[in-house]
Amino acid sequence: MSDFPMIHWNEAGIDQSARWRSESGTPPPKRVVIADDRITADAAYRLACEGTALLWRGDYQNARQLLQAMTRRAGQKSGKNRRLATSPGEAFHLHRQAQSQRARTLGMLLLPFNADHSVPLRRAPDVRQACTEAYGAATEPYVASLRGLLGLIGAHEWRKNGVDVAALNARMHPHYGVFAPIRGEYVGLVNEVPLPELTRTRSVAFDIGTGTGVLAAVLARRGIKHIIATDQDQRALACARENLTRLGLTAQVDVMQADLFPEGRAALIVCNPPWVPARPSSPLEYAVFDPDSRMLLGFLNGLAAHLETGGEGWLILSDLAEHLGLRTCAELLAAIAAAGLQVIDKIDVKPHHPRVSDTSDPLHAARAAELTSLWRLKAKPAD
Repeated sequence: MSDFPMIHWNEAGIDQSARWRSESGTPPPKRVVIADDRITADAAYRLACEGTALLWRGDYQNARQLLQAMTRRAGQKSGKNRRLATSPGEAFHLHRQAQSQRARTLGMLLLPFNADHSVPLRRAPDVRQACTEAYGAATEPYVASLRGLLGLIGAHEWRKNGVDVAALNARMHPHYGVFAPIRGEYVGLVNEVPLPELTRTRSVAFDIGTGTGVLAAVLARRGIKHIIATDQDQRALACARENLTRLGLTAQVDVMQADLFPEGRAALIVCNPPWVPARPSSPLEYAVFDPDSRMLLGFLNGLAAHLETGGEGWLILSDLAEHLGLRTCAELLAAIAAAGLQVIDKIDVKPHHPRVSDTSDPLHAARAAELTSLWRLKAKPAD
């Protein structure tokens, strides 16, 4: 933990410090005051808005109630100050700014942690397992936000209970920081589109950016004999290995750390990159946001060199970015052509997640028009 920064405060006239943990990459607050059950929600929210953090010494459950009250105030403030956007792109950027400001404010309610991840407060739950799953072992006390802890607890429940995947008739168990396959339409596409004819004789596939391993598992269940699933993130690699072991598919799927492609060629290469070409505001957002379309362009530019003759690349991509004004279909087609690829087919499906019908969502218009597509690509023949 020596790599983590320190957070400093004065308590009862004594200067104190501890390690600071933030999975969002937020630096430690510069101003910290001690707070307990006596503070009002209005006072706590005012301090948080001013950039002063509150290190909690009261009852844990009261801290949760306080955070809920602060969340309501943040929502009221956001509603009053909401600026009408003149374009989908502006609506997206205003929404991101509001989310970032809300996260900073609500992240100002802090908790102390012991070296074993336990929380030394009255009525605190046992969060050691949730923290260990996300952080690994701790070696000294530290301070983190209550909001961050609630995220860890939620991730622990996802990991414990799993996400039902209809295409597998099984559950996938996402780890903390690994994108959960809760949008089943893209998994369904990979499960339903006919496999390339070449896989009958050359039954090898790559799954680029495997995450939980869900697409590798679908390909294995469809009968692909050898699949290499790659990812850069250690959490994703551990998650994929655990899921594939649980499903009994380790004989068919090798999980490998790589920046996009492994060595060699395959008859089928699938990739579901982050769909929105925007800069993440925290490391956890790299599963959703692809700055400068790095992963998308990396996949396209490397695909032809890793496909067997007659093989196919399957790009699974939402057009949400197009409806937000962040990328055009013409730009995507130009990138495909520039990579020496051509489109064989494009299969679309309408998403059915709850946000599609949520009219209160600032991005509702874009989400309501969204399509998820599987682009079937092949290498252009040599001149």
